[in-house]
Amino acid sequence: MKKVSFGGNPVTLVGTEVKVGDKAVDFVALNQDFTPFEFYKATEGKVVIISALPSLDTGICEFQTTHFNQTATELSDEVFIITISVDLPFAQKRFCGAHGIENIAVVSDHRALDFGQKYGFVLEEIRLLNRGILVIDKDKKITYVENLDEVGKHVDYDGALAAVKALL
Repeated sequence: MKKVSFGGNPVTLVGTEVKVGDKAVDFVALNQDFTPFEFYKATEGKVVIISALPSLDTGICEFQTTHFNQTATELSDEVFIITISVDLPFAQKRFCGAHGIENIAVVSDHRALDFGQKYGFVLEEIRLLNRGILVIDKDKKITYVENLDEVGKHVDYDGALAAVKALL
C-alpha cells in the first residue's frame, strides 16, 4: 500500500497498482442515468484518457474536468476521454450541466469502486479516488500512468496529451 497525501494528511492508496505496459482491465462504473458504463464496450477501438479525481466540486477537479472537455474538441474521434470520480451520478449530471461538459464521459465509481480497486486509485480512509491520469492505446495497453502523491496538485496535462498524440 502506497502512502499519499490529501490536504497534507497521509492517506493510504489501495487497489492494484498499474504501470506502463500493463493491459488495462475492464471495469464497470455508473453513467449519470445510473446505467452501467462498461469500459471495454464504451472505448472499443479508441485511444483512451482516464482522468481520475476525488470530487467534481473542488477547484482542481473542476479545472481538470473542464480542461479535458475542451481538449476533446481538439483531438480526433479516435480519442475517448473519461472523467471518473465517486461523486453520485446526480451530482455529476448537475456539474456537467452547469459547466457545459458534453465532449467527455463523466462516470461514477461510487457503487463498487471497481475502477479504483482495479487501477490502484482508492484513497482508503476517505473512500475517494486519487487524482491521476491514464492513457490507454487501442489495444488496451496502458502507455501513461500518473497517480499523484499529493491529491491537491495538478496532473501533467501536457505529458498526458503528448502520450495520446504519440498513439495517433
